[in-house]
Amino acid sequence: MAATTAQSMGTLPSGLGICTTAPDIFYLPELVFGGLVWILVASNYVEPHNPLGWVMFVSVFCFVMTFLWMILFAAGCHKSSSGWAAADFVYHGLAVLFYLSAGVDLAYITMLSKATLLFDVRFYRIYIAAVVFAFATTLLYFIHAILSAIRWKHF
Repeated sequence: MAATTAQSMGTLPSGLGICTTAPDIFYLPELVFGGLVWILVASNYVEPHNPLGWVMFVSVFCFVMTFLWMILFAAGCHKSSSGWAAADFVYHGLAVLFYLSAGVDLAYITMLSKATLLFDVRFYRIYIAAVVFAFATTLLYFIHAILSAIRWKHF
């Protein structure tokens, strides 16, 4: 019988276990895709300020919080308690809502920039890439939230 490194859904991993268990395996892709949204939006001229300011807030906030959350889980600060499992679900559910609203705002601004030709084609393509990564990040956070809810249910 082959040995397995997966833990049961009723425990929270720590150390390098977060790199091998679901839903914690999604931390690194969330960081990479969220960081790409942050970089792509920040590399362009931010106009209009308000919706793109929200996109920047969401991408920076979720990047920092996901990194801190990953460090806390890797350090084992949770002591495998059900409260941390609930907090994991709540945080990732909130991140889904934030990224979904930011992705919709970014897509709307991108469509407006195409219609009014405020930007040259290079900026438009960068915004399209940012929209794609924003929705991909939303999907990653959504999957993480669903798997976190299942894990929380098994506590």
